Amino acid sequence: EVQLVESGGGLVQAGGSLRLSCAASGFTFDAYAIGWFRQAPGKEREGVSCISNRGASTYYADSVKGRFTISRDNAKNTVYLQMNSLKPEDTAVYYCATDRYCLGYVSSWGQGTQVIVSS
Repeated sequence: EVQLVESGGGLVQAGGSLRLSCAASGFTFDAYAIGWFRQAPGKEREGVSCISNRGASTYYADSVKGRFTISRDNAKNTVYLQMNSLKPEDTAVYYCATDRYCLGYVSSWGQGTQVIVSS
C-alpha cells in the first residue's frame, strides 16, 4: 500500500527554520514526482513545492521561493522541504503527495504535519 508519512513540523518563531520529511513506501519512489502542499486555517490547500522523480526539476510557489528548498534522497525514499525565514503566513498543515509530473495530479497523500510560525 502506498504510504507517505510527513514529519518535522512544529512550533517556530518567525525567521526560524524547519525541515520537513516525507518518507515514502509502497511504490516505486523514483518513478514519481513528489509535491508539498499546505492548508492554512481558513485557506484553500495550495501547492508549495514539487520535485521531479530524480530531482532534476523543482517547483516553488512564489510565496516560498527563495526561502524553501525541496530535495529528495531516492536511496532513502524520502523527500525533504527545508523551510527557512519562516513567516506567520507559513502556518499550515503540510502534506506531501505523489504528484505526477509536478502538474498537481495528486494520487496519494500523507497525513500531514503541523507547522506553526509565531510572530
